[in-house]
Amino acid sequence: MAKKFKEVPVELLYARIDPKTLGFDTTESLCPPEEGVVAQDRAIEAIKFGMGMKDVDYNIFVAGQPKTGLTYIARTFLEKTAKAEPTPPDCCYVYNFKEPDSPDYLSLTAGRGKELQKSMEQFVQTLQAKIPEVFDSEDYSAKEAEVHQAFERHRRDIIDALSQRAKEEGFILQFSQVGMVIVPAAKDGQPMSQEELSQLPEEKKQELREKSDNLQKEMNDAIKEIRKGEAAFREKHSKLDAEIAMYVVGHLMETLEEQFKDEKEVLEYFKEVQADILENIDDFKKKPEAQAPAAPMPMPPKEVTFRKYDVNVLIDNSETEGAPVIIESNPSYPNLFGSIERQAYFGALFTDFTMIKPGALHKANGGYLVLKALDLLKYWISWEALKRAIKDRQIKIEDLGELYGIFSTRTLKPTPVPLNVKLVLTGDPYLYQLLYIYDDRFPKMFKVKAHLDTEVDNTEDNLKQGACVMSKFCVDQGLRHVTNDGVARVLEYSMEVTGDREKLTLKLADVSDLLKEANYYADVDKSDFINSDHVQRAIEKKRFRASLYEEKVQELVKKDIFWVETDGSKVGQVNGLSILMTGDHEFGKPNRITATISLGKGGVVDIDREAKLSGNIHTKGVMILSSYLREKFAHNKPLSLSASLCFEQSYGMVDGDSASSTELYVLLSAISGVPIQQGIAVTGSVSQKGEVQPIGGVTRKIEGFFDICQHKGLNGKQGVMIPEKNVNNLMLRRDVVEAVEKGKFHIYPVSTIEEGIEILSGMKAGELQEDGTYPEGTLFRKVDDKLKEMAEMEKEFGKSKEDEEENNKGENPGKSK
Repeated sequence: MAKKFKEVPVELLYARIDPKTLGFDTTESLCPPEEGVVAQDRAIEAIKFGMGMKDVDYNIFVAGQPKTGLTYIARTFLEKTAKAEPTPPDCCYVYNFKEPDSPDYLSLTAGRGKELQKSMEQFVQTLQAKIPEVFDSEDYSAKEAEVHQAFERHRRDIIDALSQRAKEEGFILQFSQVGMVIVPAAKDGQPMSQEELSQLPEEKKQELREKSDNLQKEMNDAIKEIRKGEAAFREKHSKLDAEIAMYVVGHLMETLEEQFKDEKEVLEYFKEVQADILENIDDFKKKPEAQAPAAPMPMPPKEVTFRKYDVNVLIDNSETEGAPVIIESNPSYPNLFGSIERQAYFGALFTDFTMIKPGALHKANGGYLVLKALDLLKYWISWEALKRAIKDRQIKIEDLGELYGIFSTRTLKPTPVPLNVKLVLTGDPYLYQLLYIYDDRFPKMFKVKAHLDTEVDNTEDNLKQGACVMSKFCVDQGLRHVTNDGVARVLEYSMEVTGDREKLTLKLADVSDLLKEANYYADVDKSDFINSDHVQRAIEKKRFRASLYEEKVQELVKKDIFWVETDGSKVGQVNGLSILMTGDHEFGKPNRITATISLGKGGVVDIDREAKLSGNIHTKGVMILSSYLREKFAHNKPLSLSASLCFEQSYGMVDGDSASSTELYVLLSAISGVPIQQGIAVTGSVSQKGEVQPIGGVTRKIEGFFDICQHKGLNGKQGVMIPEKNVNNLMLRRDVVEAVEKGKFHIYPVSTIEEGIEILSGMKAGELQEDGTYPEGTLFRKVDDKLKEMAEMEKEFGKSKEDEEENNKGENPGKSK
C-alpha cells in the first residue's frame, strides 16, 4: 500500500470572509470621516507630528510603494486636520509709489482682499466723477480768479514801475517774444532808430549806455520779482487745488480708513494713495470719456493712469475653511512660484503689478502643499528654488530668464511674500534614501518621514475599517454602494494581492480600480448596488484582459512545444515552477529541469549560468545545493562528480532561488537512479542544511501547473510540492480548491529535502547512521553508494594513470618532466 503523505488541509487553501463579520449593512451605514483613513498608524503619527511642529524645516516626506495611496492618505488626513487650524490672511499686491518697479505686498484678514479691491475701485471712480464737478464749480472758479487777479495786479505793478523808471531815464520798455527789452526814446516818444543813435555824439552815447546798464539791472530785479510772484501764484493755486481736492478725497478716505481700521498695512497704503492723488490732482480734473461699444483693445502704458490705484488680489481666502491644502500635480517653476504676465501692444510687451499671478506656494501659504517628489525632481529649477525659498522663508516671483542670467530686460521685482507653509512630499522610499544621502539640504528640510506599509494584519477591526474605506471611496467617487457580500469579495481580493491570508493589501489603487470596474458591471446589470458577482466578474475580466501572454505560453505547453510531462516517472527530470511577469500581470509556468552526471571533478555545473542566462541569486542557489551534497555525502570520501543542471527550453534570463530545491531533487534522482513522479511539480529554495525555505508567487505557480494538468487530464496523482512556510500564502482559485477537495489534485507542504524526495520518489530518504552509512533500501543509501563507486573509479583511474606515467619515465630516462 502506497504511503500517504501530508497534504495542506482544504480550509487552508483559501480564506473566505463571512459578510456577517462586518457587523453592519454596508449599503446603508456610512462610517465616520475619521474611519475613512486607512490603518497606517506609523505614517499617521508621523504626519501628526510634522503638522504639530511649526518650524518651517519640519516638512514631511510620505514614503511608500506605488499604489499605496500616498497622495490620497496625505490629502485625506491633512484636509480633515487642517479645517481646525486658523485661516491664513489674504495676499495682495499694490503699486509702490516710491519704487514703481517693486510692487508692495499687503497682508489682510482672510476675505478682506476682495473687499479692499472693490472699495478702491469705487473710490477711484467716485473721485473721477466728483473732482471734475468740484473744479468746475462757481466757488472754485471765483477763488481761482481771485488768486489769478492778485498775481496779475502784482505783475502789472512791477512792470508799470519799471516802465515809468525807464521813461524818466529817456528809455522805452518794450515787450517781444523773447521777453522785455529797454530801448532809447526819441524826442517824439518813439524808439530811437539806429540811424539816429549813430548820429549822437560819443558823450551822449556813453551816457545812454550807463543808463541802459542801470535799467537792465532794475529790469532783472523786476523779472525776479515777477518769477517769485509766479511761484507764489502756483503755490497758492496748488494749495487751493489741494484744499478743494481734499474736500472730496479726505471725506472718502476717512470712510475707507474707518472701514479698514484694523488693517495697519492698508492704512499705511491709504496714506501713500492720498498723497499721490493730491500730487497728481490734474489727472482727476479731466472728465472720464464715455466708453464706445467697440471691440476691446490692449491698453498701452500711457493710458493706465489710474491702474496704479488698483489692488491685485493674489490670494483670496474668503471661502477657505481652515488652513489650505493644495496639491500641485505639475510643479514647474511658474506653477510653484507664480509668474509676471505681459501684454502685447503693437509689437511691444509691457507689464505692471496687476499682471502678477500666484503660484502653488502662495495658495498654500499658511497651510500645506502636497507634491510628488518624482514630479518635482523632473524640474530641477523648481527643486533648487524651493530649497532656497524654505531656507530664506520667503516667496520671490522672478523671471526665469533673469533668474539664471539668460537675458536681462526691465521687469518687475515684487516684494517677497513671507513663507509659512508645510511641505508634504510623497514618493518611493528608495527616492527618499537617495535624496537623504546625496542632497545635503534634504535632511535639514524634511525632518519627518511618514513611511506607509503595503499591507496590514487581517483582523476583524481592519476588515471593518476596510469596509469603511470602501464606503467613503464610493461616496467620494459617486459609485454605487457595495453589498456585504461584495465587500467580503473585495477584501478576499485584497488578501490575494498580498499573497497572504493573514494580510490585507494597503495598495489602495488596486482596490479603487476594482470598485470602479465592478460599478461598471453593476451598471450593465441595472443593479442598485455592487454585489459579489460584479466584483468577481471585474476580477476575472481584468485578469482576462491582461492574460494574453499566459494563454500563449499555456498553448505552447498544451501542444507539447514547451515539453512538460504530467504523468509517469523519470530519472533526472522534474517539473519546476517559475513566475513570469508582464508588468500588470503575473502567472506561473512549469519548466522541465533535468540533470546528468558523470565521473570527474567538475562538481555541479549550471548550464544556464555558463550560457549567461541566469542571475546571481540563481547561481547562489546552485552553490548552496553543492554545499548540501558535500555535507551529506562527502564525510567519508571525496566527491568525484561532474553534474550539469539545465532549465530545458528556457530562452531568457533565469533568476531567483525558488528552484534550488527542485534542482537538488533532480540531482539526487540522477545520482541514485531513482525515478521522480512527473505529475508533481516542485518549488522552494533550499539552505545548506537541507531546509526548504519559503518563496514568492506560490499561488500563481500552483494555478499555472494545475491548468496544464487539467488540460492533459487530472489522474488523482498530480499536485505541487511547496515549502510548508508558504501555506499561509495560499489564496487559490475556487476550481483548484474543488479539485483538491475531490482528491484530483494535491498540495504537499514540506520543510526539508528529505520530506520532499520521499514524496517525489516514493522511497524513504534515510538518516545517516553512526557508522557513516545510510540504511539499506533508502534513496540516500543509493546516492551514497553511487558516489562511493564513482570515488573508487576515480581513484583507480588516477592510480592507473600514475603507473602509466612511471612506465613512460622508465622507457625514456633522459626525458625531463
